[in-house]
Amino acid sequence: MALKVLSALDTARTQYYHFKATIVAGMGLFSDAYSLFCIPPITNMLGRIYYPHPHHSSQHHLPTNISLAMIAASLLGAAAGQLVFGCLGDRMGRRGVYGLSLLIMVAGSLACGFSACTTRGCVLGSLAVFRFALGVGIGGDYPLSATIMSEFANRNTRGAFIAGVFSMQGFGILASSMVTVVVCKIFAVGSRAGGGLSDQHTPAGADVAWRVILMLGAVPAALTYYWRMLMPETARYTALVENNVLQAARDMEKILDLPLSQIFALLSTRFLRRHGVELFSCAATWFLLDVAFYSSNLFQSQIYQQYLTLDDSTDVYEEAIKVAGLQALIAISATIPGYYFTVFFIDRVGRRKIQLMGFTLMGFLYLGLGIPYFFWRKPKHAGFIILYGLTFFFANFGPNTTTFIVPAELFPARLRSTCHGISGATGKIGAVVGAVGIQRAWGSSGEYNEGDPDSKLKPMRAALVVLGAVCFLGTVVTYAFTPETMRRSLEENEKERETESDVPAVAL
Repeated sequence: MALKVLSALDTARTQYYHFKATIVAGMGLFSDAYSLFCIPPITNMLGRIYYPHPHHSSQHHLPTNISLAMIAASLLGAAAGQLVFGCLGDRMGRRGVYGLSLLIMVAGSLACGFSACTTRGCVLGSLAVFRFALGVGIGGDYPLSATIMSEFANRNTRGAFIAGVFSMQGFGILASSMVTVVVCKIFAVGSRAGGGLSDQHTPAGADVAWRVILMLGAVPAALTYYWRMLMPETARYTALVENNVLQAARDMEKILDLPLSQIFALLSTRFLRRHGVELFSCAATWFLLDVAFYSSNLFQSQIYQQYLTLDDSTDVYEEAIKVAGLQALIAISATIPGYYFTVFFIDRVGRRKIQLMGFTLMGFLYLGLGIPYFFWRKPKHAGFIILYGLTFFFANFGPNTTTFIVPAELFPARLRSTCHGISGATGKIGAVVGAVGIQRAWGSSGEYNEGDPDSKLKPMRAALVVLGAVCFLGTVVTYAFTPETMRRSLEENEKERETESDVPAVAL
């Protein structure tokens, strides 16, 4: 017996459940972004607390290797989570492991706050371990959320709903900045009232404040768990992988206005046998995007440094508030609008065109930041921040969103979550590469050559130009290999490519 529920899903009108699923799935991305992107101001706080400058409190910093470990741990954990949970989603069902990824995120966030030891090496080492565990939960959420939303949505609005899920990342970034500001203000008031100051304008409560910020990342994930457990398995997984036609029909009747009489019919189905080119395209473009996107995002505190008015009277809370404030400004003015431009245009313009446009404009913007970098740096020019913000706008109205969407639409049901996980994990490896590169460049920027006053600016200039070249390479890969999936049924995307040696598919 064939299942017409797949066709019914593609033609079903947009209903309340679609919006509910967007919020429930999106809250995982909200938590992901909060936990990943709260780290820039926290690294500043850790530098103040554990590596204070002996004479000037405003010149503290974490050693390069420690800073990289804090960032790389969560990214490598995310890569592992995407691979593991992507495979589990195809073998055990999307719903079966959807809640588990959230529980790992909750446990990881709480554990980060309990990185308590007697030495700074033990504190930071345990924090890196817990950040890796948190990353596993974060990574697991990516393929599951994208796959579930793609399999519930209809063909005409599928892109917008998946983009809507991913747009919650922007609100997570904003929330991480706002929570940092609020927590630091509360602790600053308490510190002034209690007089609890240690050396170098580092209040004693600062070692608690950064833990609270990290632990609060568990709250949205924990609140979402109940609603995720109420979601049924997707009909496409139940029908195509578990071969349980009746259960798939019943599940869809529960959540959508699709009576059983409209669900059953004879169909001919073909599954994709060769998808290597598509998998390469998804993985390569996600890798290239994350090289640029994460290197810019995770080191905002260094990039903003020239725009912060810091001196020896600036305490740890004030510095964190200033960094978080600039992050919030970028999120409100560029990051979040970029997501919703994609939501509006994704099913009108198409995934491929938006990705091509985004990569290309990001490339020009990075060149515009890098080539005249000496000009931007010396007068603290506002134009630098404007161009920098536009890189986030066109990342989100571009490949940061589309690389999340396309793998959820391009692969057969029995491989969809796995292939999305592979693509996303490759992206996180790119994020590590970008993070290491930009951190090395920034570290080199501190090396001053008296014979060349601009010597400390050259490594960052080169890094920005390289990011531009990476984005242009993304344009080339997209143009050469990325297909358009707009308004196509997921079953159309699964049809087997026929060659002369292929055996014709058998009608069921």
